[in-house]
Amino acid sequence: MRSGGGSFLRKMSLHKFRKSASLSNSGARDETSDSDTASTQQEAIAVADKPSTVPPETQKVLLLHAVRQPYQLTENYPVPKLESAHEVLVRAQAIGLNPIDWKAPDFNFAIPELPYISGRELAGEVVQVSGAPSRLKINDRVLAISTDYRDLRKAAYQEYVVAFDYNTVRLPAALTAEQGSTLGVAFVAAALALGVCAGLDFSSVLEGPDLYSLIRNVSPDLIAQDIRSECLDSIRSHERARSGDWLAVWGGSSTSANLTIQLAKLAGLKTVAVVDKAKHGLRLANHHAIRTDLLVDSHDPARAVEIIRANLKGKLRFGIDVRGRESAASLLQALSPDNLGSDSDGAAARDAPPSPPSTPHDSSLLSAHLIGLTGLPKQAAPEGTLFHTVPIKLFHEVPEVGEALVSWLERLLAAGLVQPPEIIDVEDGLESINTGLDRMRKGEISGGKLVVKV
Repeated sequence: MRSGGGSFLRKMSLHKFRKSASLSNSGARDETSDSDTASTQQEAIAVADKPSTVPPETQKVLLLHAVRQPYQLTENYPVPKLESAHEVLVRAQAIGLNPIDWKAPDFNFAIPELPYISGRELAGEVVQVSGAPSRLKINDRVLAISTDYRDLRKAAYQEYVVAFDYNTVRLPAALTAEQGSTLGVAFVAAALALGVCAGLDFSSVLEGPDLYSLIRNVSPDLIAQDIRSECLDSIRSHERARSGDWLAVWGGSSTSANLTIQLAKLAGLKTVAVVDKAKHGLRLANHHAIRTDLLVDSHDPARAVEIIRANLKGKLRFGIDVRGRESAASLLQALSPDNLGSDSDGAAARDAPPSPPSTPHDSSLLSAHLIGLTGLPKQAAPEGTLFHTVPIKLFHEVPEVGEALVSWLERLLAAGLVQPPEIIDVEDGLESINTGLDRMRKGEISGGKLVVKV
């Protein structure tokens, strides 16, 4: 639980964020006079007296009534209401399915209440906006990214979805709704893993964010306590990933890996992908956006580690695993803390136990960093290596982070620098989501995305 002071600081951050948005959108004022001086708390929940359009009162949704049960199609369910400034209402047109959508009910996690509405990303059309200045307007085609799984208004498995405008991406005309629905959560996870956990600066890529610096310029009290250490203390400035460094991604065929590789390459990292080469090797090798510098077969994990170490010769300090604990443990064996005083192949760095980052004996020692998207090894991190979990809630809890990421993604998509993952198949209608999730359970969807048209 956060203290009342933290809550007040969060509202103040929202207030400053809105003032900045107002200045940058001077041509899109609401009906309230500039001379009005509502208090900070009032502004934080202010919504236009007259909605820009009138959505229906009820809708169809998918409800989960019990764990290990299929979702149930429910009609005449209330359409969610806008409750605070900078919220918009989106009419869903396409929903991207994610593994957590079936794993959460099957294994009983990330379900804060029952009945529950799931779904983390969708593309559609803005049908209502709040009274605050915003870069979004009615009829905008958008991607809404929901990382706040506790707010059912923002869940994707319904016809109308609430989203913060700083968690919503305008789609370029060249992208279909189905394509747009494939990349939201994967993009956020990739950007936070690289930008926060590895400290990678994206400012050289269409003026992307330097998340490492951005989060250090907001009050620490605005960052949830359970992720504060990861955000502020997990990597030292001189250890940050930089252009020319190597990054290995284990499970390189997933959509999260896809976006991770794309962003890493844009920022100048050299990349390794560990995948089932028989299933995905040709596709990765032939796709310029996700073609890696080294492609390794995952069939024999021990052999994969040997190949990585033999080719990179101790130069791999950053690894991202997208599969789970076992593969993360294998990736850990491929990492090498780098001592700048060692010989060129990094042997000294591997043979001599390094100092932990908190008490370094030598400032030239650079720790290795293992980032787990779905799990980390059961063992404690060895000396010279740090384990990281992605602080996903930064995206919706710190407006400056959310706005920086969605604005950057808009520019990347408009310029064609980020490509949506491949669509494996398209199901039709909310009622088909259970069928789609069953296909994912059986392992039928691999190397791309399953999408549902609404």
